[in-house]
Amino acid sequence: MVRFLLALIAALSLSMNSLRHAPAEEQRPTRPPNVIVILIDDMGLTDLSCYGSRFYESPNIDQLAKDGVRFTHGFSACTVCSPTRAALLTGKYPARLRITDWIAGHQSPAAKLKIPEWQKFLPFEEITLAEQLKAAGYATASIGKWHLTPGRKKDDEAYYPDKHGFDVNLGGYHRGQPPRYVSPYSIPTLKDGPVGEFLTDREAAEAVKFIEANKDKPFFIYLPHYAVHQPIAGKPDVIAKFKSKNITNPKQKNATYAALIATVDDALGTIRDGLRRLNLDQNTIIVFTSDNGGALPTTDNSPLRAGKGSAYEGGVRVPLIVYWPGVTKAGTLESQPAMSIDLYPTILEMTGIKSLQSVVDGVSLAPLLQTGTKPDRDTLFWHYPHYHPGGATPYSAIRSGNFRLIHFYEDRHDELYDLATDVGEKNNLAKTQPERVTSMRTRLFAWLKSVDAQLPTPNRNDNAVGEK
Repeated sequence: MVRFLLALIAALSLSMNSLRHAPAEEQRPTRPPNVIVILIDDMGLTDLSCYGSRFYESPNIDQLAKDGVRFTHGFSACTVCSPTRAALLTGKYPARLRITDWIAGHQSPAAKLKIPEWQKFLPFEEITLAEQLKAAGYATASIGKWHLTPGRKKDDEAYYPDKHGFDVNLGGYHRGQPPRYVSPYSIPTLKDGPVGEFLTDREAAEAVKFIEANKDKPFFIYLPHYAVHQPIAGKPDVIAKFKSKNITNPKQKNATYAALIATVDDALGTIRDGLRRLNLDQNTIIVFTSDNGGALPTTDNSPLRAGKGSAYEGGVRVPLIVYWPGVTKAGTLESQPAMSIDLYPTILEMTGIKSLQSVVDGVSLAPLLQTGTKPDRDTLFWHYPHYHPGGATPYSAIRSGNFRLIHFYEDRHDELYDLATDVGEKNNLAKTQPERVTSMRTRLFAWLKSVDAQLPTPNRNDNAVGEK
């Protein structure tokens, strides 16, 4: 009953918003905008031409940036995938959700610290973006990776996307990477295509098919590509093209990875072509981003430090492009920091739907996209109480203005960086600016308390490294 009433409120809110600006003689609701959110897996900040790569090629994504707004300080909510996905769909920090590592995470029984018993699926109590839009009359589809289920075969399907507001689930289950990129895929929620069909092509084709089937009503497509996650693969002719290409950045030279990026770019081109063919391109919002930084050594995130699974900006600074037809100014370069958690309130404001969540950590970027009005926020937070092969030991971080402070739990030391002059986080200012360290650490700890964050604890295991 409660969900029914909430859905009714959302629908009424959408209808009233549509009527608000209609002439008196035309009291007919106008169609709200369609929404497509494209989430790439493990794409680093500099993995696209429009973000500085001189080896990888991404003409369709570059064109999206030319048509819309390209954020230079876009951030994922976590240095790994599952927490960011949960954050995007709920507008909440991973620490608040207690989904703080990829599912099922890494176990480090001999580590100095014991990781907390964290949440390993998206709770049904959360009202997802899909549920909000579906309640307001949108057709909803999740096409691609899900990775928000506990992975128990006996009841895994109970946590699939269709249990969280999506009418359609194509490709989503517990695994975080595809068994292979070429059909037969062996993905239980996606029928195999013709032998040799490439997964990103299939995901794009399914998106266009869904658009065609729902062209007469508003739709929301969540397209979390499996690419560019391992196993790295590409089309043979495209791989050959990049192998013969002159390498201007010796750190970005993986031809197969370049070919995989190219398939993601092709997929966007296919979807935009479909929108134009159906005359829906001028009423469809497109958001393009990544769930965490690029994975090393497959790619290189320079000038950022490190990559996926690390405590540094290379693990969380990602591409973010927003195209809002008729609203965003083409070719806008935006330096305002923005995070995955912001997409939830932003999309709701774009579509005129009132948030039904009692708590939303993100801020709406709609005023920024419309008029350049900056959000009233100067800090972003991260919390990763886990160990990761990418280099992370349990840490929390705060970014305030251009300064970023990282607190490491193993030895409780802090690192402070001025990103305005040191984007690569090479010069630790903690010893020379102790007052700033104290101030930022105090704000960080206050935030951790406010979201009831789970913290690592001393490991009493006899095999643990360090003091007992």
